[in-house]
Amino acid sequence: MTADVILETHGLTKEFRGFVAVRNVNLQVRRGTIHALIGPNGAGKTTVFNLLTKFLAPTSGRILYHGRDITAMKPADVARLGIVRSFQISAVFAHLSVLENVRVALQRPLGTSFHFWKPESTLAGLDRRALELLDAVGLPEFADRPAAELPYGRKRALEIATTLALDPAMLLLDEPMAGMGHEDIGRIAGLIRRIARDRTILMVEHNLNVVADLSDTITVLSRGEVLAEGPYAAVSRDPRVMEAYMGTTVEEAGHA
Repeated sequence: MTADVILETHGLTKEFRGFVAVRNVNLQVRRGTIHALIGPNGAGKTTVFNLLTKFLAPTSGRILYHGRDITAMKPADVARLGIVRSFQISAVFAHLSVLENVRVALQRPLGTSFHFWKPESTLAGLDRRALELLDAVGLPEFADRPAAELPYGRKRALEIATTLALDPAMLLLDEPMAGMGHEDIGRIAGLIRRIARDRTILMVEHNLNVVADLSDTITVLSRGEVLAEGPYAAVSRDPRVMEAYMGTTVEEAGHA
């Protein structure tokens, strides 16, 4: 592993009762970059995410983080190392306020997430950091609003704030633009660009215009294998990528 590589896989493979969902994936994510995983439906992108965050155990292969073998680790242990994942479906506490959602996330590293019987005044010390995180994701004016009342795109921003509360070195985003309108896409893309200034981001994303705009490196998966890798300009012209997207170029697929 070279010094600028934060996450690396060797021969990563996952079988489900004879079906090979991921086959011999060798991935290198460079520190301080935005790296995108793309591919047609069923390409194995989410399975790779689940393997990296230890929600699935690989059939074979290794995963290295900062040069350390994390293949056999549990999800909570991987998160404590600094790899934090957000999910495609927004996961916030709907009936807590926006500020309270972030505050609960800040309690996790302290081991006090479930101390609900303590008076609220004991948690006030977390409010300053919670407000800083809300400001970072463009939500300070929503601090006192119940999370259930947020528009969908704002809920995704809140979810990113709760993941940032864990102070990750590496953030894995699973389809952060899913279900969003144009305005929300632009807002979240700008947010991802800002938070990538001091951390590494690996994301699965179907909106290829966003991928082209944000990503330093793109890995294309097809049928569980790496089909192509490189900057968008090179990947978008690869004939194998065009074929994987059913005879279209990546640019055309992004407008579909």
